[in-house]
Amino acid sequence: MKKTTESDSNYDGLDKMSVSELLLNINKEDKTVAHSVENQLPKIEKLIEVIISKMKIGGRLFYIGAGTSGRLGIVDASECPPTFGVDYGLVIGLMAGGDKAIRKAVEFAEDDIVLGWKDLSEHNINTNDVVVGIAASGTTPYIIAALKKCQEQRITTACIVCNQGSPVSEVSDIAIEIVVGPEFVTGSTRMKSGTAQKLVLNMISTSAMIKLGKVKGNKMVDMQLSNNKLVDRGTKMIMKEIAIDYETANALLTEFGSVRNAVNNYNG
Repeated sequence: MKKTTESDSNYDGLDKMSVSELLLNINKEDKTVAHSVENQLPKIEKLIEVIISKMKIGGRLFYIGAGTSGRLGIVDASECPPTFGVDYGLVIGLMAGGDKAIRKAVEFAEDDIVLGWKDLSEHNINTNDVVVGIAASGTTPYIIAALKKCQEQRITTACIVCNQGSPVSEVSDIAIEIVVGPEFVTGSTRMKSGTAQKLVLNMISTSAMIKLGKVKGNKMVDMQLSNNKLVDRGTKMIMKEIAIDYETANALLTEFGSVRNAVNNYNG
């Protein structure tokens, strides 16, 4: 298997470049990422359709990864409840080394071939669920072993990787392979690879939540009101939806706890 993620950068002498040159060249590389994602839209669509169907029967979405990939999965999972008002157990992010690895790398955790399934098992994973492995290289043992075990248990598997024909893809029912080519800094997959993975994760969670009814029009009507900015945003949504003044809308939001409930319970 050829790892384009480990190939030499298209640029050399980075330490000799001015800041302006560094920025221009990084930006030049970043511009290619969205096109690489576009090539995989049919597979991304297929995965989202499966996730929606599983969630409708009580299933959950699991992201499992290591390093940057693991952190990206955790970020996406953790943002679903405040954005869409869903339970924190609907989308779950797991990474090699556990929560402490979010801030500080845990040595050799990604090489553990037992830990991935153990982490999933703690959540009573079952055939209603979908497990997505996130790995730039596509060779992470923690993920490979976990997905293989999932397949043995007839649990739907998928992956987001940045190399073609990787071991992670081989144990994925749906393999999303975003080949972004060499990184600006050789092997630094937190750059283009990480950006590609983030774009795909945005698509997965956002599209699934929309199709599950968590967005009305283009508004986050079920968002959690966790700060003043969001309370103000929600109040203005209600004002626009049912043509009332700010104070009335704010009072409704306070009483009913969400934009959706406030609008549905308005009797004016």
